[in-house]
Parts: sequence; C-alpha cells; structure tokens
Amino acid sequence: MGKKISLGLKYVFLSFLSFISIFPFIWILIGMTNKTVDINAGKLFFGNQFLINLQNLLQNDVGFMNAFKNSMIIAIITTIFALLLSSAAGYGFEIFQSKAKDRIFTILLLSMMVPFSAIMIPLYRMFSTFNGTPLKGIGLDSMFSVIVPSICTAFLIFFFRQNIKSFPKDLVEAARIDGLSEWGIFFKIYMPASRNTFAAGAIITFMNSWNNYLWPLVSLQSPENRTVPLALSVIGASYTPDFGMMMVSIVIATIPTALIFFLLQKQFVQGMLGSVK
Repeated sequence: MGKKISLGLKYVFLSFLSFISIFPFIWILIGMTNKTVDINAGKLFFGNQFLINLQNLLQNDVGFMNAFKNSMIIAIITTIFALLLSSAAGYGFEIFQSKAKDRIFTILLLSMMVPFSAIMIPLYRMFSTFNGTPLKGIGLDSMFSVIVPSICTAFLIFFFRQNIKSFPKDLVEAARIDGLSEWGIFFKIYMPASRNTFAAGAIITFMNSWNNYLWPLVSLQSPENRTVPLALSVIGASYTPDFGMMMVSIVIATIPTALIFFLLQKQFVQGMLGSVK
C-alpha cells in the first residue's frame, strides 16, 4: 500500500512539473486565437480571432513569410554543409594517425571557450571587405555571411569524433584491403552506418541555425533579408504590439524545429548515446 501511495505521489509531482513546462506553449496557442485586449486580461479560453490574427501577420509590412523563407534556406544549407564538413573532420581526426592531430584537436576544443561576441567584430570586418568588390554577393547583408560561420563548428567536429570512436575500425581496414578509396569508405560505409549520429547532428545544427539571432542582426541589414528571429523582434518592438499576431508568428516559427525533432527524435537519442549500426 505504501509503495502505491509513493508511486502515485511521484506521478502527481511529475504531472505538475510537466504542466508547468508546457503551460507557456499552451498559453501561446490560446493567445493566437484571441485579441490583444483579451490576452492582456489573461483570458485562458480559446477565441475566434485566429484567422484575423493570421491575416494581420500576412499583411504586415514586417514580411514574416519572406523571413520564414530566408531562415529555411539558411538553416537547410547550413545543416547540409555542416554535417558533411564536420563529419569528415571528425572522421579524419579519429581514423588517420598523425603526431600533430591531437595538438590541433586540442586547439580546436579551446576555441569553444571563446565567446561569439569576441569574434563578432573580426567576422564583421572580414565580410565587410567583400562589399564594394565584385564579391559583394558574399559580403555583409547576404545569406552567405550568415551561413559560413556556422557550417563547421568545434562542437560538431567533437561530437562526430566521439561517435566515431564506437565505429568498428575493422570495417575500415577490410574496405582498404578490398581497394575501396578513403572517400568511398566515408560515403559508402561510415555514413550509412552512422545515420543516427547524422540525425542528431542535423537536429542540433538546424535548431541552432533557425534560432540564431545575434549574428544575423549584425550582418543582415536589409529588411528583405531578415530571418525569423529578427522578424519576431520587430513585431514585438512596436509601440502598441499586436499580441495575437505575435502569438501566431511564434507558433509558425516553432513548427519547423518541432517537426524535425519529432520526426528524428528516436535517431536523436540513439545518436547522442553514440549508437552506430
């Protein structure tokens, strides 16, 4: 009897914590169907203003849907190149033997301790040098300036190297004996066997790119090049913000990251645990 009471109390406690965790999102879902005055009044019931709030968002001069498209392009390109480059770097650090590789890898890990705000000004100056030249298309105020700093990170290289440690090295040696090239081993053997690791890396990279705010705020200066976080900031910065419209924009902005996580959540857990199949 005592064990049942204890188990029941645990479930009640966990249910209470779960409710507290998801309540902000529930409140957002309710808020996007109500007027601003109802949201300010703390109304906790669904209203009938969703279509009006959605129409206001689509007609707003902030250009939210264009920002959504920009964020999607940046996040997808960043994720693809980050997975290819970081996995290749992690694979090389673990598979190939070199006296200097551990020193280089240590320096790479030390770079994780440098805050982004410390390298933001050098990055700005570097990309600003392209403006006013034939290469201005890859300078400031372009998607290229947002994508490049994110396509290869020390954390992602470290993440792939740690997962490669559980990769059976006998497969690599056997493939070499059969005459398969190093690139062939990487693309035909390692990548298919490490799909869980790539799924976890894809989720991490996509979410980081989608939610990136500081660097796009500095590098993207034209309204038509805004990303979703910048558009949300503009919507919330007005003198009399439309909270109903803001709630709709937040829900729409959450859909891609939530969708990719729920689709790959099983592979994400296995990838984070270092599973290799």
